[in-house]
Amino acid sequence: MLKTPSGGAGHGAAATDSRLMSIGTVLNVLREEFPDITISKIRFLESEGLVEPRRTPSGYRKFSAQDVERLGHVLRMQRDHYLPLKVIREHLDAMERGEAAALPTLCRQRAGETVLESVEGSPAARIGRAELLAAAGVGERELEEWESYGLIGPLPDGVYDAEAVTVAALIAELGRFGIEPRHLRVMKAAADREAGLVDQVVAPLRRHRNPQTRAHAEARAKELAGLTVKLHAALVQTALGVRLP
Repeated sequence: MLKTPSGGAGHGAAATDSRLMSIGTVLNVLREEFPDITISKIRFLESEGLVEPRRTPSGYRKFSAQDVERLGHVLRMQRDHYLPLKVIREHLDAMERGEAAALPTLCRQRAGETVLESVEGSPAARIGRAELLAAAGVGERELEEWESYGLIGPLPDGVYDAEAVTVAALIAELGRFGIEPRHLRVMKAAADREAGLVDQVVAPLRRHRNPQTRAHAEARAKELAGLTVKLHAALVQTALGVRLP
């Protein structure tokens, strides 16, 4: 749950102003739940009409507790449901009007259009390029560079797997330590080899004529993927002589 600073003593407009927050304060509040949030991401969400902070006579943004709560809802819906900003804005606006608005639980692309569906029985969530840029808080130039090194790539229909958001956020975070995309090619190559090993194990199950056996192949692939990720993390920690919390 997001925490906001308590307002000071006072009455009327002065008391209201004392409870307004600068964009830097909002950033610190949101980072408790959303470590990857940036000032540029908050500004982008404002430009998309997701939040409307007040402005001082000199042009500085001032956010209310309600603004911060709304931003939290937006970021949560992006993170947990991969919904486009337009859908999130319409949902929140309907809620503020007091209308009953059920939240779609999955967003994916079909025939060039955004389709909202239930998670059950649906394929993995997919997002468009604009949603990926917004969710990761990066620009077009950064994404193009990452794509040129094969770290991220669109699916055949031009959209992205939702996991691309996680990859983009991690690449950006590593960049803050001076690790450039070209340095990450070795990690991508290792991941591809590990995926190839898992695929080699489950391939006979996927080709089986029995539907139940094919379904079991996907469960086995997830189990093996989880084990390889844990092993990879353990090997890195052992090599560095550190232990992660």
